[in-house]
Amino acid sequence: MDIDQLDTYLLVGSAVLLAAILAVRVSVGAGLPSLLLYLLIGVVLGESVIGIGFEDAALAHALGFGALVLILAEGGLTTRWSEVRSAMVLGGLLATVGIAVSTAVVAAFAHYALGLSVELAVLLGFVTAPTDSAAVFSVLRRVPLPRRLTGVLEAESGLNDAPTVLLVTLLSTGAMAENPPAVVGGLVVLELVGGVLFGLAVGFAGAWVLRRVALPASGLYPITVLSIAVFAYAGASGLHLSGFAAVYVAALVLGNSELPHRLPTRSFAEGVAWLAQIGLFVMLGLLASPGRMTLWHVAAGLAAGAVLTFLARPLSVLACAAASRMPLREQAFLGWAGLRGAVPIVLATIPLSKGVNGADDLFDLVFVLVVVYTVLQAPTLPWVAHVLRISARGEAREVDVEAAPLERLSADLLQVRIPSGSRLHGVDVGELRLPKGSSVSLIVRQGESFVPEQHTVLRTGDDLLVVSPRRQRETTEERLREVDRGGRLAGWLVDRPRRPDA
Repeated sequence: MDIDQLDTYLLVGSAVLLAAILAVRVSVGAGLPSLLLYLLIGVVLGESVIGIGFEDAALAHALGFGALVLILAEGGLTTRWSEVRSAMVLGGLLATVGIAVSTAVVAAFAHYALGLSVELAVLLGFVTAPTDSAAVFSVLRRVPLPRRLTGVLEAESGLNDAPTVLLVTLLSTGAMAENPPAVVGGLVVLELVGGVLFGLAVGFAGAWVLRRVALPASGLYPITVLSIAVFAYAGASGLHLSGFAAVYVAALVLGNSELPHRLPTRSFAEGVAWLAQIGLFVMLGLLASPGRMTLWHVAAGLAAGAVLTFLARPLSVLACAAASRMPLREQAFLGWAGLRGAVPIVLATIPLSKGVNGADDLFDLVFVLVVVYTVLQAPTLPWVAHVLRISARGEAREVDVEAAPLERLSADLLQVRIPSGSRLHGVDVGELRLPKGSSVSLIVRQGESFVPEQHTVLRTGDDLLVVSPRRQRETTEERLREVDRGGRLAGWLVDRPRRPDA
């Protein structure tokens, strides 16, 4: 590659990236996940329109896995354990039992109704079973839901990639046919459990080191945290464990640990994940070829998607939530909110790269299914939430607390922004009743900064700088969150439980 070619690649790459970023505004206004526009950009760039040829399934498989690692790392780093802890059981069931139910239904339909071979039918069931976190949450950010529902969807989308990747890989390589079902099941469980344990070890070890090592520049913290998460994936994969389970768990531990510069770390991870999503979806759009698709691919994709959306997904939710006390209307929403995105298309590149007979047809069918049913489901989620009476418009975003170390003073500087809907609004500084030694040292309001007094009233949008002794930091953060949730009487009165439909 000479310098002129490099300049051309940089020009085209930056133009595509800028177009993709601007497409986010269009997708938000239309209520669609941005992945659809990224796929469209890739299709337009491809051989059917502009003429850029890309048919390397093995490279697409490798790059797709790399992008999924970064997307899962961002998902773990930005997930609040306090919000998903109670949802982990149901989310874990949906990521395992739910996948089994969905696969069985879709595979049976694909084999007996569409005439696919048993191998391709089961592969279709596997690759379409998992939901996609990028697709789900790009839409759900606009839908105010109870935290228990967002927790279930977040837990499911973070956990279901690992088992499906293992199952698709085993089936595509022939290992599933060569071993008894009990051996395959034991192998999957071993890799998943081992990946989770490895991720926990890496996450806790990384958090322990970062709390005790002061890096010379704040910009190194986000890079270090993301590197630790990627190390968890690579290390687990090298030990023949589930790398996807390891990276998500390690990132979840790191994202919920008391580390310096947590907000910049999350922002950096979100930016990297956006870049990974853009590159992934544009690449998958290039790999797809509308000229290769026939009427059968479209009809089969529509039929399989209908079975998946209206039968397999609701049955998997009912099977997993049967023992819970979740109202039927919330179960109905979970069934409709199971959006498919990049994950099924990336999984479809595995049999394509392994040379499985009929893998081209499978990829095209999955591509049609994902695009059509994402367009159908995504814009209707707010309406469905309203009809089912589960919109939680009173849910306020929890206050974010960012910590920066003051090493020479053995203290921490906490930066707090009061979000819309927070009960910190209207509270006097003295009513915060912070732990001894902690104090609000500065308030920035509408660009103007001032030193507060005990009777200074806090307002929505204020940025607070709170100085806290290091030993009191966690107590100070918890106190701020208590007032954020309960107002000035937090700690004196017990908050009344929310109604189920609140």
